[in-house]
Amino acid sequence: MTDSFIHPSAIVEDGAQIGKGCHIGPYCTLGPHVKLEGNITLKSHVVVDGYTTIGEGTVIYPFASIGTPPQDLKYAGEASELIIGKNNTIREHATMNPGTKDGGMKTVVGDNCLFMMATHVAHDCIIGGRVIMANNATLGGHVQVGDNVLIGGLAAVHQFVRIGAHAVIGGMSGVESDVLPFARVKGERASLAGLNLIGLERSGFSKDQIRDIQKAFKSIFDGDGNLDERLANVANDHAGNDLVEKIVEFAKSREKFGLCQPTGK
Repeated sequence: MTDSFIHPSAIVEDGAQIGKGCHIGPYCTLGPHVKLEGNITLKSHVVVDGYTTIGEGTVIYPFASIGTPPQDLKYAGEASELIIGKNNTIREHATMNPGTKDGGMKTVVGDNCLFMMATHVAHDCIIGGRVIMANNATLGGHVQVGDNVLIGGLAAVHQFVRIGAHAVIGGMSGVESDVLPFARVKGERASLAGLNLIGLERSGFSKDQIRDIQKAFKSIFDGDGNLDERLANVANDHAGNDLVEKIVEFAKSREKFGLCQPTGK
Protein backbone atom coordinates (compact mmCIF):
# COMPACT_ATOMS: atom_id res chain seq x y z
CA MET A 1 0.00 0.00 0.00
CA THR A 2 3.00 2.27 -0.57
CA ASP A 3 2.04 5.92 -1.06
CA SER A 4 -1.68 5.08 -1.15
CA PHE A 5 -4.42 6.89 0.74
CA ILE A 6 -7.21 4.94 2.46
CA HIS A 7 -9.94 6.92 4.15
CA PRO A 8 -10.55 5.85 7.77
CA SER A 9 -14.18 4.94 6.96
CA ALA A 10 -13.18 2.58 4.13
CA ILE A 11 -13.21 -1.19 4.76
CA VAL A 12 -10.35 -3.14 3.21
CA GLU A 13 -10.47 -6.84 4.00
CA ASP A 14 -7.34 -8.83 4.70
CA GLY A 15 -5.85 -10.14 1.47
CA ALA A 16 -6.82 -7.20 -0.74
CA GLN A 17 -3.87 -5.86 -2.72
CA ILE A 18 -3.55 -2.12 -3.24
CA GLY A 19 -0.91 -0.73 -5.59
CA LYS A 20 1.16 2.40 -5.34
CA GLY A 21 -0.56 5.77 -5.49
CA CYS A 22 -4.14 4.58 -5.06
CA HIS A 23 -6.82 6.72 -3.42
CA ILE A 24 -9.57 4.86 -1.55
CA GLY A 25 -12.29 7.34 -0.61
CA PRO A 26 -14.87 7.37 2.17
CA TYR A 27 -17.08 4.33 2.77
CA CYS A 28 -15.54 2.19 0.03
CA THR A 29 -15.34 -1.56 0.63
CA LEU A 30 -12.78 -3.95 -0.86
CA GLY A 31 -13.09 -7.72 -0.62
CA PRO A 32 -10.23 -10.09 0.25
CA HIS A 33 -9.47 -11.16 -3.34
CA VAL A 34 -9.44 -7.71 -4.91
CA LYS A 35 -6.30 -6.45 -6.63
CA LEU A 36 -5.87 -2.75 -7.44
CA GLU A 37 -2.90 -1.78 -9.57
CA GLY A 38 -1.29 1.66 -9.33
CA ASN A 39 -2.87 5.12 -9.28
CA ILE A 40 -6.49 3.97 -9.03
CA THR A 41 -9.09 6.28 -7.53
CA LEU A 42 -12.24 5.07 -5.82
CA LYS A 43 -14.15 8.29 -5.15
CA SER A 44 -16.47 7.13 -2.34
CA HIS A 45 -19.09 4.45 -1.54
CA VAL A 46 -17.57 2.11 -4.14
CA VAL A 47 -17.91 -1.67 -3.64
CA VAL A 48 -15.22 -3.88 -5.21
CA ASP A 49 -15.56 -7.58 -4.45
CA GLY A 50 -14.84 -11.05 -5.81
CA TYR A 51 -11.71 -12.03 -7.75
CA THR A 52 -11.45 -8.60 -9.33
CA THR A 53 -8.36 -6.99 -10.83
CA ILE A 54 -8.43 -3.32 -11.84
CA GLY A 55 -5.75 -1.78 -14.05
CA GLU A 56 -3.75 1.33 -13.23
CA GLY A 57 -5.19 4.79 -13.70
CA THR A 58 -8.82 3.70 -13.48
CA VAL A 59 -11.28 6.01 -11.70
CA ILE A 60 -14.52 4.71 -10.18
CA TYR A 61 -17.29 7.00 -8.98
CA PRO A 62 -19.73 6.67 -6.05
CA PHE A 63 -22.12 3.74 -5.68
CA ALA A 64 -20.56 1.63 -8.41
CA SER A 65 -20.71 -2.11 -7.66
CA ILE A 66 -17.78 -3.98 -9.17
CA GLY A 67 -17.14 -7.72 -9.01
CA THR A 68 -20.20 -8.78 -7.02
CA PRO A 69 -21.77 -12.16 -7.96
CA PRO A 70 -23.26 -12.56 -11.45
CA GLN A 71 -27.00 -12.18 -11.93
CA ASP A 72 -27.19 -15.74 -13.22
CA LEU A 73 -29.21 -18.47 -11.48
CA LYS A 74 -26.64 -21.05 -12.63
CA TYR A 75 -23.84 -19.32 -10.75
CA ALA A 76 -22.78 -21.57 -7.88
CA GLY A 77 -20.11 -19.48 -6.19
CA GLU A 78 -17.21 -20.49 -8.44
CA ALA A 79 -14.09 -18.34 -8.14
CA SER A 80 -14.57 -16.59 -11.47
CA GLU A 81 -12.83 -13.34 -12.35
CA LEU A 82 -13.50 -9.77 -13.40
CA ILE A 83 -10.49 -8.21 -15.12
CA ILE A 84 -10.64 -4.48 -15.83
CA GLY A 85 -7.90 -2.80 -17.87
CA LYS A 86 -6.08 0.50 -17.53
CA ASN A 87 -7.31 4.10 -17.53
CA ASN A 88 -11.01 3.33 -17.45
CA THR A 89 -13.65 5.67 -16.10
CA ILE A 90 -16.58 3.99 -14.35
CA ARG A 91 -19.31 6.39 -13.31
CA GLU A 92 -21.99 6.37 -10.63
CA HIS A 93 -24.14 3.25 -10.06
CA ALA A 94 -22.36 1.25 -12.77
CA THR A 95 -22.28 -2.51 -12.22
CA MET A 96 -19.84 -5.15 -13.52
CA ASN A 97 -20.02 -8.86 -12.74
CA PRO A 98 -17.41 -11.64 -12.98
CA GLY A 99 -17.67 -14.68 -15.23
CA THR A 100 -19.29 -18.08 -14.74
CA LYS A 101 -18.23 -21.69 -15.31
CA ASP A 102 -20.37 -21.79 -18.48
CA GLY A 103 -18.68 -18.74 -19.97
CA GLY A 104 -14.95 -19.16 -19.54
CA MET A 105 -14.85 -17.94 -15.92
CA LYS A 106 -13.88 -14.39 -16.91
CA THR A 107 -15.41 -11.03 -17.65
CA VAL A 108 -12.80 -8.83 -19.34
CA VAL A 109 -12.81 -5.07 -19.94
CA GLY A 110 -10.13 -3.39 -22.07
CA ASP A 111 -8.29 -0.09 -21.62
CA ASN A 112 -9.40 3.53 -21.89
CA CYS A 113 -13.15 2.85 -21.74
CA LEU A 114 -15.92 5.08 -20.38
CA PHE A 115 -18.88 3.53 -18.59
CA MET A 116 -21.38 6.26 -17.83
CA MET A 117 -23.96 6.30 -15.04
CA ALA A 118 -25.90 3.07 -14.35
CA THR A 119 -24.32 1.04 -17.14
CA HIS A 120 -24.22 -2.72 -16.67
CA VAL A 121 -21.64 -5.26 -17.84
CA ALA A 122 -22.94 -8.77 -17.20
CA HIS A 123 -21.07 -12.01 -16.59
CA ASP A 124 -18.68 -13.36 -19.21
CA CYS A 125 -18.68 -10.24 -21.38
CA ILE A 126 -15.51 -9.46 -23.34
CA ILE A 127 -15.06 -5.75 -24.06
CA GLY A 128 -12.32 -4.18 -26.15
CA GLY A 129 -10.52 -0.88 -25.71
CA ARG A 130 -11.85 2.69 -26.01
CA VAL A 131 -15.45 1.54 -25.69
CA ILE A 132 -18.06 4.06 -24.54
CA MET A 133 -21.33 3.01 -22.91
CA ALA A 134 -23.70 5.92 -22.34
CA ASN A 135 -26.08 6.26 -19.40
CA ASN A 136 -28.17 3.17 -18.55
CA ALA A 137 -26.82 1.08 -21.44
CA THR A 138 -26.70 -2.62 -20.57
CA LEU A 139 -24.95 -5.75 -21.82
CA GLY A 140 -26.43 -9.20 -21.26
CA GLY A 141 -24.18 -12.14 -20.39
CA HIS A 142 -21.55 -13.41 -22.84
CA VAL A 143 -21.68 -10.28 -25.05
CA GLN A 144 -18.57 -9.45 -27.07
CA VAL A 145 -17.77 -5.82 -27.89
CA GLY A 146 -14.91 -4.80 -30.20
CA ASP A 147 -12.61 -1.80 -29.93
CA ASN A 148 -13.89 1.77 -30.38
CA VAL A 149 -17.58 0.87 -30.04
CA LEU A 150 -20.13 3.44 -28.87
CA ILE A 151 -23.32 2.19 -27.22
CA GLY A 152 -25.99 4.86 -26.79
CA GLY A 153 -28.00 5.58 -23.67
CA LEU A 154 -30.67 3.07 -22.60
CA ALA A 155 -29.58 0.60 -25.27
CA ALA A 156 -29.80 -3.08 -24.33
CA VAL A 157 -27.69 -5.81 -25.93
CA HIS A 158 -29.04 -9.37 -25.83
CA GLN A 159 -26.86 -12.08 -24.30
CA PHE A 160 -24.35 -13.76 -26.63
CA VAL A 161 -24.57 -10.95 -29.23
CA ARG A 162 -21.32 -9.76 -30.81
CA ILE A 163 -20.65 -6.13 -31.69
CA GLY A 164 -17.82 -5.51 -34.15
CA ALA A 165 -15.12 -2.86 -33.79
CA HIS A 166 -15.98 0.77 -34.59
CA ALA A 167 -19.73 0.11 -34.55
CA VAL A 168 -22.24 2.51 -33.01
CA ILE A 169 -25.51 1.52 -31.31
CA GLY A 170 -28.24 4.15 -31.24
CA GLY A 171 -29.82 5.14 -27.95
CA MET A 172 -32.81 3.09 -26.71
CA SER A 173 -32.03 0.29 -29.17
CA GLY A 174 -32.64 -3.36 -28.42
CA VAL A 175 -29.84 -5.31 -30.11
CA GLU A 176 -30.79 -8.93 -30.80
CA SER A 177 -28.41 -9.75 -33.68
CA ASP A 178 -24.67 -9.51 -34.31
CA VAL A 179 -23.52 -6.06 -35.45
CA LEU A 180 -20.85 -5.95 -38.15
CA PRO A 181 -17.68 -3.90 -37.63
CA PHE A 182 -18.08 -0.24 -38.70
CA ALA A 183 -21.90 -0.52 -38.69
CA ARG A 184 -24.51 1.88 -37.35
CA VAL A 185 -27.67 0.32 -35.93
CA LYS A 186 -30.71 1.84 -34.29
CA GLY A 187 -34.35 1.27 -33.48
CA GLU A 188 -36.56 -0.35 -30.86
CA ARG A 189 -35.46 -3.68 -32.33
CA ALA A 190 -32.21 -2.52 -33.85
CA SER A 191 -31.73 -2.66 -37.61
CA LEU A 192 -28.77 -1.72 -39.77
CA ALA A 193 -28.90 1.97 -40.63
CA GLY A 194 -25.61 2.33 -42.53
CA LEU A 195 -22.02 2.92 -41.53
CA ASN A 196 -20.62 4.70 -38.50
CA LEU A 197 -19.29 7.42 -40.77
CA ILE A 198 -18.66 9.99 -38.06
CA GLY A 199 -16.80 7.46 -35.95
CA LEU A 200 -14.70 6.30 -38.89
CA GLU A 201 -13.73 9.85 -39.77
CA ARG A 202 -12.85 10.63 -36.15
CA SER A 203 -10.71 7.51 -36.01
CA GLY A 204 -8.70 8.67 -39.01
CA PHE A 205 -9.98 6.32 -41.71
CA SER A 206 -9.33 7.70 -45.20
CA LYS A 207 -12.06 8.40 -47.75
CA ASP A 208 -10.82 5.49 -49.84
CA GLN A 209 -11.03 3.13 -46.88
CA ILE A 210 -14.55 4.28 -46.06
CA ARG A 211 -15.56 3.91 -49.70
CA ASP A 212 -14.29 0.31 -49.72
CA ILE A 213 -16.27 -0.48 -46.57
CA GLN A 214 -19.41 1.04 -48.10
CA LYS A 215 -19.01 -1.11 -51.22
CA ALA A 216 -18.54 -4.21 -49.10
CA PHE A 217 -21.68 -3.50 -47.05
CA LYS A 218 -23.74 -2.93 -50.19
CA SER A 219 -22.55 -6.22 -51.69
CA ILE A 220 -23.23 -8.13 -48.47
CA PHE A 221 -26.79 -6.93 -48.08
CA ASP A 222 -27.86 -6.13 -51.66
CA GLY A 223 -25.91 -8.63 -53.76
CA ASP A 224 -27.12 -11.82 -55.43
CA GLY A 225 -27.22 -15.25 -53.80
CA ASN A 226 -27.44 -16.24 -50.14
CA LEU A 227 -25.38 -14.59 -47.42
CA ASP A 228 -22.49 -17.04 -47.56
CA GLU A 229 -22.27 -16.65 -51.33
CA ARG A 230 -22.30 -12.88 -51.05
CA LEU A 231 -19.57 -12.99 -48.40
CA ALA A 232 -17.45 -15.15 -50.67
CA ASN A 233 -17.92 -12.65 -53.52
CA VAL A 234 -16.97 -9.75 -51.26
CA ALA A 235 -13.85 -11.57 -50.06
CA ASN A 236 -12.85 -12.23 -53.66
CA ASP A 237 -13.58 -8.69 -54.88
CA HIS A 238 -11.64 -7.11 -52.00
CA ALA A 239 -8.83 -9.63 -51.62
CA GLY A 240 -5.96 -8.11 -49.65
CA ASN A 241 -8.10 -5.36 -48.10
CA ASP A 242 -7.60 -5.81 -44.37
CA LEU A 243 -10.70 -3.85 -43.34
CA VAL A 244 -13.05 -5.76 -45.62
CA GLU A 245 -11.44 -9.03 -44.60
CA LYS A 246 -12.27 -8.23 -40.97
CA ILE A 247 -15.91 -7.65 -41.92
CA VAL A 248 -16.11 -10.94 -43.81
CA GLU A 249 -14.34 -12.87 -41.05
CA PHE A 250 -16.73 -11.45 -38.45
CA ALA A 251 -19.79 -12.33 -40.53
CA LYS A 252 -18.57 -15.88 -41.21
CA SER A 253 -17.90 -16.56 -37.54
CA ARG A 254 -21.53 -16.00 -36.48
CA GLU A 255 -22.87 -18.72 -34.19
CA LYS A 256 -25.79 -17.82 -31.94
CA PHE A 257 -27.43 -15.11 -34.06
CA GLY A 258 -27.58 -13.80 -37.59
CA LEU A 259 -26.40 -10.38 -38.65
CA CYS A 260 -28.28 -7.20 -37.87
CA GLN A 261 -29.98 -6.43 -41.20
CA PRO A 262 -31.37 -3.29 -42.87
CA THR A 263 -35.11 -2.79 -42.40
CA GLY A 264 -37.11 -4.99 -44.77
CA LYS A 265 -34.37 -7.59 -45.26
